[in-house]
Amino acid sequence: MAAAEEFIVVGKTILIDGKQIDAEQALASLDRADCEDSLYTFLQYAWRYIDSSTFVPGWPIEAVAEHLQAVADGDIRRLIINIPPRCSKSTITSVAFPAWVWAQRYKNPTSGPGVQFLHASYAQQLSLRDSVKCRRLIESPWYQRLWGDRFKLVGDQNTKTRFDNDCKGSRLSTSVGSALTGEGGSIIVVDDPNAAQEAFSEATIQSTIDWWDNALSTRLNDPKTGAFVVIQQRLSEEDLTGHILSKDVGDWTHLCLPMRYESGRSFSTGIGWKDPRTSEGELLWPQRFGEPEVKILERQLGPYASAGQLQQRPEPKGGGIIKRDWWKLWQDTVYPPMDYVMASLDTAYTTKTENDFSALSVWGVFSGDVVAQAQKTEGGTITRSYNDKQSPKAMLMYAWQERLELHELIQKVAESCKLMKVDKLLIENKAAGHSVAQEIRRLYNNEKFAVQLYDPKSVDKLSRLYSVQHLFAEGMVFAPDKSWAETLITQVGTFPKGKHDDLVDTVSMSLRHLRDLGMLTRGAEFRAEIESSMQFSGKSPTPLYPG
Repeated sequence: MAAAEEFIVVGKTILIDGKQIDAEQALASLDRADCEDSLYTFLQYAWRYIDSSTFVPGWPIEAVAEHLQAVADGDIRRLIINIPPRCSKSTITSVAFPAWVWAQRYKNPTSGPGVQFLHASYAQQLSLRDSVKCRRLIESPWYQRLWGDRFKLVGDQNTKTRFDNDCKGSRLSTSVGSALTGEGGSIIVVDDPNAAQEAFSEATIQSTIDWWDNALSTRLNDPKTGAFVVIQQRLSEEDLTGHILSKDVGDWTHLCLPMRYESGRSFSTGIGWKDPRTSEGELLWPQRFGEPEVKILERQLGPYASAGQLQQRPEPKGGGIIKRDWWKLWQDTVYPPMDYVMASLDTAYTTKTENDFSALSVWGVFSGDVVAQAQKTEGGTITRSYNDKQSPKAMLMYAWQERLELHELIQKVAESCKLMKVDKLLIENKAAGHSVAQEIRRLYNNEKFAVQLYDPKSVDKLSRLYSVQHLFAEGMVFAPDKSWAETLITQVGTFPKGKHDDLVDTVSMSLRHLRDLGMLTRGAEFRAEIESSMQFSGKSPTPLYPG
């Protein structure tokens, strides 16, 4: 066995088996390694150089750090983070994150001092505030002691708006709506694209979306390796988060952190993260926002603003025919075997933004084996019990909404039906629906799915949704934890006060059709059918002997 090492402390040095090691330098190396390995650890060390308040640890901010670190590692290239206000999102995303990325020894397109950042917020002054904080952190004695040899800030470009380093890295600050000609970034961060007071301004929210679509979304230096980060509190179903998720373009990772835990919205992400809470109503960060503080916030904001800013599920006032809590979460990674699969299409074949979307949703009906148990009581009466869980249920299997030209719409609908193995495609019987149905029948007549026009006659959209309300209330409708499902659920929950209702039409059309076919029977109806089938309905037996 080797002899034990001998440690001797002499002044600021340590003697280990005769070798003299600088204690301060050794500790600095350990700190440097710990901070480089973890953005969350870096934030804890850097906090005193950023904020005068005491650092409050918590798993929510650690979750944000974990996902930002995955962006730097190249594991996530499109990230949306929804988190309540005053949870240090700007501090970690716009101040600590760029400084941490530049401190990395390992270099790739989104890691190391050569990374170019483009940060945007709804107000220029907020972008400048965080830019100054980031620069001060980099210039702090602590940061310079650990990473001062990695890069230097250059003197000819060192302003509040933009500062560069000598490794070609840069951090540019701008505001939503600003011109971006000639500018770009390796990592583009949008931190609060709209102010809370702009939630009711459709014009302002639309201008933000237009700026994103037409300007910022094209500003990556390298679209193959660059990354987008959007972090905000939800303000409207049509805010930037809602817009991005509804378009379903690109592989976006959605980290959603509601203030109170809702079991029907238990979020997880592709990097293996899952909301650790299990109790209904459990708070997000009780060390920072306890029950008294959250209740005050809820009273101040009111139910509408609380749904958006705190719970990250904005719903306009007056909605709620179908309550969000009525949807049942399907947690398995695969769907159950389906007895029948159908799709319903609401058409609007034009790409003009002022027109409605074309929308499609795919639904499956599933059920298990029915078990009926008979038992004779002491009095001789036979009682039967049934497993209600085995009655038919509806599963939302897929959904999308887009503004498409006729040929694009037909192709996308057909591809969706083939992918999901649809048995029947239902198309609302209106002018656009006729044309789409004719073309699909002509071009895809050899496919296995049938095409049928659906005529709601004089029944309005509101009445149609009310006609299937009981299915949701009785827990018969399931949906997976997917971004496209969240878009549909939000749109249904906000009807009739929401901005769009295209997906809502497909929901009511599908479930009404399944009811009319007799494939989606309610629990009471299901039990009655079983009871009826077990009763004798033939002729009375002929007596053996005449009376």
